[in-house]
Amino acid sequence: MEKKMNYLDRNEFNFEPSQKVVEAIRQFDPKDLCFYTRIYDQGKKSVISVRLSEIYGVPEEQVLLGYGGEDILKNAVHYYLMKDDNKTILIPQFSWWYYNKVASECRGSFEMYPLHEMDDTFAYDVDEVIEYTNRIHPKMLLLASPNNPTGNSLTPEEIRKIMQNIPNDTMVLIDEAYASFITSDTDYIAPLVNEYRNLIISRTLSKFYGLPGLRCGFGFIGKGHEHFVSYINKYLGYNRFSEAVALAALESDDHYRKVADDMEWGRQLYKKALEGKPGFKVYKSVANFILIKYPVDIKDQLKEALTNQDYKIKFMNDPGLEECLRITLGRKEQTQTVVDTILSIVEK
Repeated sequence: MEKKMNYLDRNEFNFEPSQKVVEAIRQFDPKDLCFYTRIYDQGKKSVISVRLSEIYGVPEEQVLLGYGGEDILKNAVHYYLMKDDNKTILIPQFSWWYYNKVASECRGSFEMYPLHEMDDTFAYDVDEVIEYTNRIHPKMLLLASPNNPTGNSLTPEEIRKIMQNIPNDTMVLIDEAYASFITSDTDYIAPLVNEYRNLIISRTLSKFYGLPGLRCGFGFIGKGHEHFVSYINKYLGYNRFSEAVALAALESDDHYRKVADDMEWGRQLYKKALEGKPGFKVYKSVANFILIKYPVDIKDQLKEALTNQDYKIKFMNDPGLEECLRITLGRKEQTQTVVDTILSIVEK
């Protein structure tokens, strides 16, 4: 029997979908795919944007939809960097490589602001972010909260402080793809979006809701960006199958909160098992992955041992993070296998 690979390298979902999601798939009528949705006749984008408006308290016309969070990020960067001569985006030092790739696609340029290693975490220096933004005056400032791969996030108060103290013609794009694993609080979103015209908050069903293969992203934008909303919107509506599954996922918070609890068990296991081992440091994370510093002299042994068990984790090669592993928080038995494998090499 062919073994199944355990992918713990791309921050995907190694758990079961909710029962509501399963039922939505089973009960979907294929005949619905024979017709466009009619909701655009009502001036709405999708049944999803309507539901998100209800959940988050943001007007439907300020809700964004995309083919995953990636699509919203890409459209926003392309649109705003191509509007005038200012084509600079400011991004975190340790962050997703895709940010600068998207900027380069529209002949934009990027500059980095630092993330700081502090004890067992990485952190934004909010005052420094503000200083960089005012000095460079980019067209866009990108904030990732939580940030991939470092796992740190910003508080609503820190976001507000940044918004209050930077130029109002700098668009701020907050990538919240990994939000919700630690807290279910979203009450800060509507006030921020309603107050700051130059704010976009991007989210997705790929991470917390465990549906990366569905490709369904969403976000919220400040008032007065009708042209961008029209630019990103799909006039004839969205994938009706994806809409049905997405609605079910959005009504399944209890299921996914239990999954998040299992992930917290994994965080604690990594910390308990590896903290204090020579060359190891386990960083705090509020996402569905954990970053761990390790002695790189065991890299080849560890990679081989995991491969032999059909496991893949991420061996980082980003400048400054070459001594780190990023491991997706999977099921309990997956986490235990990775921990045991690391220990078997370290304790030889």
